[in-house]
Amino acid sequence: MDSIKNYVEKNKERFLNELIELLKIPSVSADSAYSQDVINTAEAVKASLEKAGCDKVELCETPGYPIVYGEKMIDPALPTVLVYGHYDVQPADPIDLWTSPPFEPVIKKTELHPEGAIFARGACDDKGQMYMHVKALEYMVQNNNLPCNVKFMIEGEEEVGSPSLAWFVERNQEKLKNDVILISDTGMISNQQPSITTGLRGLSYVEVEVTGPNRDLHSGLYGGAVANPINVLAKMIAQLHDENNHITIPGFYDRVQELSRDERDEMAKAPFSLDNYKKALDIADVYGEQGYTTNERNSIRPTLDVNGIWGGYTGEGAKTVIASKAYAKISMRLVPDQDWNEITQLFTKHFESLAPAGVIVKVKPHHGGQAYVTPIDSVGYRAAAAAYEESFGVRPIPVRSGGSIPIVALFEKELKSKTIMMGFGLDSDAIHSPNEHFGVFNYLKGIETIPLFYKYFAEMNK
Repeated sequence: MDSIKNYVEKNKERFLNELIELLKIPSVSADSAYSQDVINTAEAVKASLEKAGCDKVELCETPGYPIVYGEKMIDPALPTVLVYGHYDVQPADPIDLWTSPPFEPVIKKTELHPEGAIFARGACDDKGQMYMHVKALEYMVQNNNLPCNVKFMIEGEEEVGSPSLAWFVERNQEKLKNDVILISDTGMISNQQPSITTGLRGLSYVEVEVTGPNRDLHSGLYGGAVANPINVLAKMIAQLHDENNHITIPGFYDRVQELSRDERDEMAKAPFSLDNYKKALDIADVYGEQGYTTNERNSIRPTLDVNGIWGGYTGEGAKTVIASKAYAKISMRLVPDQDWNEITQLFTKHFESLAPAGVIVKVKPHHGGQAYVTPIDSVGYRAAAAAYEESFGVRPIPVRSGGSIPIVALFEKELKSKTIMMGFGLDSDAIHSPNEHFGVFNYLKGIETIPLFYKYFAEMNK
């Protein structure tokens, strides 16, 4: 029987080539122009699960894109692991900032990845990390050492808020019944120091529209006499934070779970270099809510950020115009115990109150989700920690992530099971940005580590 290390080494090139082929398909769920590509990716994931050894694989129809479901049930008396991932990716814009085409994957060496990293949209988020689980299953089936049952639920709408997932989970609770949920859609501190994400922030995502005059106007004839929606929108956004970068929405912080000084001190033990952080981002200084460190600001504190803003003329040259409308997309990352629906309502009421009489404001909620914290004394966490320690030779550190996976709270509510987040990406992997990449080391190390989780989880459940 091959050891996992030997199996990964012998199949390294094939594992990389298979992932590269998957990354070539532009499965952008946010853009209907790519709808067939999203479907094609679902078909490719289905085929990969069949080849890896699942006894049953199907494309499950939903109101949106299909969910790929697969299972390998070896004994109903044994524990069952449910693997969640997603096959859709973020839009690649702005294309001109990529150093290589986003859907033509290439492996390039970097300072952090001397053995190479795969550059492509979806390399880390989440095709590369999802595919690690497929190859881990292949190893366990080929070597007849799968110690428990496994189910896969791979969706195609995560990057647009998973609108069909709740619908699917509610209708398939028996099919999805499990003892623990395993997700690789997060990261770790470094390739030398693994970590396990124990907390995720929630999310409220909205789009705002400010309308002034009934048409675009000549800025010479009308400038100064009517409200300019772009000027107004900029002023309204500026009022959403005070001088201490504290969010000004009334009631926004009412339910925020404050961590104790001891908990914050424990978080501070994670290795972090502020100088390296600034150097990696090419910034002179950090910026954020007064009274909190950088790692606290991006994990245990709520935030509000403008993700996009537009209106008027943005083409080449000049056009002296007062636009009829201006728009912005705004996301709020939330912490326990903020409720995303309540926060959306509070934002809407406050933002509308900031508008002068000369404009009309509309707030359109897009999607959201609740924050989540998983206990570090659960069997699932202890099994993951043991797997990382054996694979990396270092005990992993529990950390809270600033990102959001809204469906994690949904899983606990509907399926009554805990989620373990075994991420292998790095903060520098540029997910959601141009030049997204995933280290070859990280990809292969994930394949090597995941079977160890199954081993320890089965042993700890005896």
